Amino acid sequence: MCQAGTGGGAECQKRPLLGATLGGDAIDPGHRSRLWKGGRAMADTIRYQVSDNLAQITLDDGKVNAMALAFFEGLNAALDRAERERPGAVVIAGRAGVFSAGLDLKLLPTLPPAELARTMVAFGRIMLRVFTFPIPTVAAVTGHAIAGGAMLAFACDLRFMAEGPFRLHLNEVAIGLALPTWAIVLAQAAIPPRRHTEAILHARAFSPEEAFERHIVHGVARPAERVVEEARAAAAPLAALDQKAYAISKSRHRAMVVKWAVEQLEAEIGALPSRATIK
Repeated sequence: MCQAGTGGGAECQKRPLLGATLGGDAIDPGHRSRLWKGGRAMADTIRYQVSDNLAQITLDDGKVNAMALAFFEGLNAALDRAERERPGAVVIAGRAGVFSAGLDLKLLPTLPPAELARTMVAFGRIMLRVFTFPIPTVAAVTGHAIAGGAMLAFACDLRFMAEGPFRLHLNEVAIGLALPTWAIVLAQAAIPPRRHTEAILHARAFSPEEAFERHIVHGVARPAERVVEEARAAAAPLAALDQKAYAISKSRHRAMVVKWAVEQLEAEIGALPSRATIK
């Protein structure tokens, strides 16, 4: 197990910064699963468990944990439960070999324009919710974390990655997609400044060891099967923090960049490529 320094910060309370509208529906901060009206909870593919004062959200669709509106609804519901129950910390894990491959690029080109826009706004909002979550978060990166999968890992306070032939990769620029402001905010928070150009603009893929050497992840689990255990071990001392002080400090720490990201989120949807060009 390799260990590095830890990172911090994000937002709290009822998050007025995220209290905007989506598709004409007001976002009720107390019932955030209403963000995606019509989405279905994914109890079968997103599991929520609590033990030793740690909540664990496990993503497992049996494939690559591709993200779509239903995925965001399921993750949102799990976060709702964590906010209600108030565990000391939250660990987000994938399935063996895959944390998440990002957006479902087979589904997206088939969506009507309005639903595509709704999906992309929901994508940004759930990632910002993880980034501003008032309880400490740790990612157990169980394998490949590509595009949206990398963003989800970056949204967490700490990241531990399984050893193996896996990639941590913001690949958007390489495939002709401009990163939204909110994704850049997440990446800048997780990646040391001297690595911003190669990781964000040059779409460099990193092996677990390369990500650790560049301080993008906080540890590499050896063997890979230990990654959840290592993430939980790192979460345990975070669970002992004063939760109110953590939440308020996290809110203040990230308030300016989150406000900026939220202001750009819906406007940038208009610059999305057409369905025909999403491949």
